[in-house]
Amino acid sequence: MGATRADGSEHSPAEGARPGRDVWRGRRVLVTGHTGFKGAWLCLWLQSLGAEVTGFALEPPTEPSLFELARVAEGMHGIHGDVRDLARLLEVFHDTRPEAVFHLAAQSLVRPGYDEPVETFSANVMGTVNVLEAVRRTAHVRAAVMVTSDKCYENQEWLWPYRESEPMGGHDPYSASKGCSELVTQAYRDSYFRGHQRRRSDQDPDDPPAVASARAGNVVGGGDWALDRLIPDLVRSILAGEELHLRRPDAIRPWQHVVEALAGYLALGEHLLQGGPLGDGQHYAGAWNFGPSDDDARTVGWIVERLAERLAKEGQAVRWTVDPGPHPHEASLLKLDASKARNLLAWRPLLDLGTALDWIVEWTLAYVSGSDIRQLTERQISRYESLAPGTAAASIG
Repeated sequence: MGATRADGSEHSPAEGARPGRDVWRGRRVLVTGHTGFKGAWLCLWLQSLGAEVTGFALEPPTEPSLFELARVAEGMHGIHGDVRDLARLLEVFHDTRPEAVFHLAAQSLVRPGYDEPVETFSANVMGTVNVLEAVRRTAHVRAAVMVTSDKCYENQEWLWPYRESEPMGGHDPYSASKGCSELVTQAYRDSYFRGHQRRRSDQDPDDPPAVASARAGNVVGGGDWALDRLIPDLVRSILAGEELHLRRPDAIRPWQHVVEALAGYLALGEHLLQGGPLGDGQHYAGAWNFGPSDDDARTVGWIVERLAERLAKEGQAVRWTVDPGPHPHEASLLKLDASKARNLLAWRPLLDLGTALDWIVEWTLAYVSGSDIRQLTERQISRYESLAPGTAAASIG
């Protein structure tokens, strides 16, 4: 299936810049949460770019999992562990000597956050504290991207998108934990990593690492089997021949394919490592939104109807109804302003939502037919890279 740029315009090679292979080739990179959905996609991408990837995470959170189906472990060093275990984290940082860190390990769902608030705050807040503490105590780390969520903002149900300067908040435990993790990141950055005059520790007089946080929209894509998430629930309902129950078909979310968010994380990591037009990497330390165009902030019902149309052409029937509830509170309107990333990182969405849904259908049908999942996922990454010729990495093939 082809690819369409998000704004429908012709693509210029100078726009939509993506990290080049030279930036990551041979670079030691640590990814926490590498067995999860986004973590597995990111590790495959980093492997294709020639990075020496180490992962630190618990066992895959779902069955099946993209991590196992795509044989992600074959191209990296995986370490089993919990980010709440600081002593273990320090050992891993010491042994693997990462130059760049992508922190994705988290409890990543709203509704389980209601059921297990202690687990959610522990993983998302103290996990962030521990990773940052490991960064602080490790001399060789040059850059860290701390991934949080668009739900970190104090949601006022505004019609306009949230900017990075908006207040942190959160009505539910998950959202509040993400707001807290952003505040933790800011506190560490201001206390230990801001400016060349500060040291990470008394034993380490070197310049501090550049640390940033990344907030993406509602990420979708092949290989996501999380519970209480729209696309995985829809796929499960198809495979089981059951009706899909929607909680809030009128809720609006900033939908984006997983490769869009990951391209943002990689571009941010590149600037933290190498600097750019603003100066050295410290000029890129801070908070960054990576969201889709305004046209791709759509309702849950719109997504289901469009996927149903596409799947019906492939002989897959989708039946759905509204679940009357009661349900715990979830925001009904949320958008992200990604103009900062567009202007300062040369990042911009390259897939419109319709194309993103096409890629999900392609991935899902290939999975159902028993295709090679690693090749399929790498092929979609390569196809995405080809949308930014001259800046993206060489094709996977």
